[in-house]
Amino acid sequence: MSFEYSITYKAENEYENPVENASWQFLIVPENNDTQELMRVDIKNSLGAKNEFSENGYGFRTVRINTLEKFQKLNFRATFKLKKKSFNPFAQVPIFDIASNYELVQSLYFKVDFEPFLGQTKFTTLPQASINLFVFDTALSIFDNLQKLNTWVYQFIKFNTGVTHVYTLLEEILENPEGVCQDFAHLFCALARANKIPARYVSGYLHQGNGYFGDSQMHAWAETYVPQVGWVGFDPTNNLLVDDNHIKVAHGKDFNDCSPLKGVVYSHGANKTSHSVEVQAQQ
Repeated sequence: MSFEYSITYKAENEYENPVENASWQFLIVPENNDTQELMRVDIKNSLGAKNEFSENGYGFRTVRINTLEKFQKLNFRATFKLKKKSFNPFAQVPIFDIASNYELVQSLYFKVDFEPFLGQTKFTTLPQASINLFVFDTALSIFDNLQKLNTWVYQFIKFNTGVTHVYTLLEEILENPEGVCQDFAHLFCALARANKIPARYVSGYLHQGNGYFGDSQMHAWAETYVPQVGWVGFDPTNNLLVDDNHIKVAHGKDFNDCSPLKGVVYSHGANKTSHSVEVQAQQ
């Protein structure tokens, strides 16, 4: 079984004073992978500026836009159509060789192979006092521990918009455990890495209408490398394993690698920016 998804991403920008020149890079295009097939991409802006496509350092598709005229308002609209295969994330879970898997993640070659997703970053650094906030039980499989971590983060942070921002660090989250999907994903990645498990931050879209947290904007979750399985997606914001409701755009070490929009604007004064996402599915 498969679903067809229609996704609309909108960004509206209004500036107090005229903008002389501006450049943006969008990381919002769904990737093609084993479970999703991108069928159509349509990106427009109110100035008619040309779209330039390229790839970032992780191989994900970016869209760059450079303006050539003064403006005070600029709107972006992107629509995507894709097919998503239905899959059960529990279907391929094997009987784990627990002892050898823990030996594997402690080995030097494993640490070298997965080094980018084992180290700390600005957004995945735990205060020293919190390093052992969640310690794996080595009597259980790595997969079972990650499921428990998923639930732990879900219960620890209260989903609440407007409390944090894109520059919020884990130290603030641990002091006041409220935030949005980005904060859940950063804490999950930090604690998985503290237990020697490679974890990468993922950005994408979430099927709306199921009552999930984080479905009105671009969503964030995590992928961890599980021996005998490979990369497995965990959504701690909703205490879910990633399935056909999740549409991946990109992954990286943290939000900074996956920011949907980066740009340079030559102007001064205040500005207002709003973003919205609409995801519709048809079986």
